[in-house]
Amino acid sequence: MSEVHHNRSVNNSLFDYLLCIGDDLLILGHRLSEWCGHGPILEEDIALTNIALDCIGGASALLQFAGQIECKGRTEDDLAFFREAVEFKNLQMLELPNGDFAFTIARQFLFDTFGYFLYGELSKSTNKELASIASKLYKEVVYHQRHSIEWVYRLGDGTHESHSRLQAAFDELWMYTGELFSVEENHLILLEEKIIPDLTKVKPQWHERISEILSNATIAIMPEEDLYFSRGSRKGLHTEYLGHLLSEMQILARSFPGAKW
Repeated sequence: MSEVHHNRSVNNSLFDYLLCIGDDLLILGHRLSEWCGHGPILEEDIALTNIALDCIGGASALLQFAGQIECKGRTEDDLAFFREAVEFKNLQMLELPNGDFAFTIARQFLFDTFGYFLYGELSKSTNKELASIASKLYKEVVYHQRHSIEWVYRLGDGTHESHSRLQAAFDELWMYTGELFSVEENHLILLEEKIIPDLTKVKPQWHERISEILSNATIAIMPEEDLYFSRGSRKGLHTEYLGHLLSEMQILARSFPGAKW
């Protein structure tokens, strides 16, 4: 393989990977923003909104970098607002409706814990730009994880009602967690170049942390078997909910393309 072809393959793979992790934050940020004005208490309303802003900020940085890698003149706004649902690569778990507060917290905890280990490893990437973005995301997710863990303890070891709602949330969400560690074939070249981490090494760390917190919160620990895990989101396979989410998120940009504030 010539050096030019190799570099092109690396860039194509990196573009795809940046869409994956950028779309994760974009879609989660939108879901969390839906809590604005609807939080159970004022402080939590503000907390979820701030976490949503962090997610959107991270998505903007990653998608901007993706646009630069692609070299087709697309900005982060183009990638966010002018792609169809099948072109999005976010995890299915993140596009699910918020449900009740316990469901939102359970999802946030699962993803925060993954992000804690992922961004920590990505901050060591041989790609300096990606490492710089990941380093900032890591600092933010430390606080996000602390917030979600506190609520897992409160709800899990709280009242019968809060415990049952949180347990039901984890029972429903667990089938989506397998996708956190799926590795696409076209990302293997990034692994070889040490641009992205080996998720098979991240998974046991994640599972150990999840098991420890859930046990302390008196929540039944989930099984490791992945027989019924969902798959395919990185290839554009999504739930029915993503299309509805995108229609709301993209309507302004699509109704007034090129508009400037």
